[in-house]
Amino acid sequence: MCRNIKTLRPPVTPDADEDDFRAAALQYVRKVSGFRAPAAHNREAFDRAVEAVTEATALLLAELEVRGAAARAAQPVG
Repeated sequence: MCRNIKTLRPPVTPDADEDDFRAAALQYVRKVSGFRAPAAHNREAFDRAVEAVTEATALLLAELEVRGAAARAAQPVG
């Protein structure tokens, strides 16, 4: 388990942004690959994986529908 990855979905983290998505992706790829920093010959694959996970995270969070009282409370009144 990647213990350093925090929950990014609203309302838990309403202001999560691309930097947060990338940090989580980097932690995930480090854990899965077993490398904190890849060797030069693996750098391209490592960077592509981080980018793919970052994009997948952004898409997931954009498409999630959060229901319940906490979600309603986090929505602006207007």
